[in-house]
Amino acid sequence: MTMSAAETPVTTEQGPIGQTAERVVISVDAMGGDRGPAAVVAGLVLSAEKTPALAFILHGDETVLAPLLAKHPVLAGRCTLRHAPRAVTMEDKPSQVMRNGEGTSMWSCIESVKAGEATVAVSCGNTGALMAISMIRLRRLPGVTRPAIACLWPSRNPGGFNVMLDVGADVKAEPEDLLQFATMGASYARNGLNLKRPRVGLLNVGTEENKGRPELKQAFEQMPAVAAVGDFDFVGFVEGGDIPSDRVDVIVTDGFNGNIALKTGEGTAKLISDFMREALSSSLLSKLGALLAMGSLRRLQKRIDPRRVNGGVFLGLNGTVVKSHGSADATGVSAAIGLAFDLAKSGFNERLAARVASAGRAGQDALGGTVDSAAAGNGEAK
Repeated sequence: MTMSAAETPVTTEQGPIGQTAERVVISVDAMGGDRGPAAVVAGLVLSAEKTPALAFILHGDETVLAPLLAKHPVLAGRCTLRHAPRAVTMEDKPSQVMRNGEGTSMWSCIESVKAGEATVAVSCGNTGALMAISMIRLRRLPGVTRPAIACLWPSRNPGGFNVMLDVGADVKAEPEDLLQFATMGASYARNGLNLKRPRVGLLNVGTEENKGRPELKQAFEQMPAVAAVGDFDFVGFVEGGDIPSDRVDVIVTDGFNGNIALKTGEGTAKLISDFMREALSSSLLSKLGALLAMGSLRRLQKRIDPRRVNGGVFLGLNGTVVKSHGSADATGVSAAIGLAFDLAKSGFNERLAARVASAGRAGQDALGGTVDSAAAGNGEAK
């Protein structure tokens, strides 16, 4: 990999890993999104204007990116351009990328986190390829058997969102995986949504204890011991209707069901939006009503706009990775960068590692009928 001739250092004084004394550094893949690098650079501009403490390492073809960056003075001195001659496409298979990924912007983006140059990586690219590269370069946290992808779901809770995982890292999950997902999801809710003691539920076909597959029942039995160490409240089984409710803060499921729920929710939200647009423009009276209600409609649109909650977080790796939606525009990219910044500032991954280690011991003890009181005393992790 080569450095751009126009490259300028992000800062001079190094602080903690991936940060400086003045700024938090985010590594961004510029080439993976459906809208191209222009949308990614525009997202950087929005983020830089809102958050002076942000700096970036931008990965991609310098012949494309250098002219785009030159148009935005706000990025001068805050964006390091790292040349990567190739890009991972949406059609590329993860197995191919694992073998031939070096030289791509996505690989370079993750490499910056591994090298400690940046705290969090952000990419709009191929989800499977991004997870494969992240697994290869960052590796799993000790004790984690399967990483998970966590998303934010609009809800009735005061903060406006719930956390759901896994939403697509793997199609299956064993009982121990579900226990780890609960721990990781609670840590994400605590650091990302500022919830002191998150409420965690297991997604099932009913709330009765006798319902569900064997792995769900086993996880249900062991969850209280893990909850005591993970510092969260286990509310038991929850159903699909509870995902946007105020009954729970974190919904735990396998990647197959989580991804179906996520895509169904996105499709339903778009359908309702289309129906509302048709209804409000169907007649002169409807248009007049829409004009009178314009302020309320704009607030509603802002609240349910998926671009503003864009960003699935890869949990369980030795580094934080935020997966932006492939079709994200500048607003969506900026939202993903904002989430990355919040997680970096909270020291999220270090706290997550401590929680996973303690909860892992609790899960093992639960099988033997006891809980390790020493593990429960870990007051440092959040």
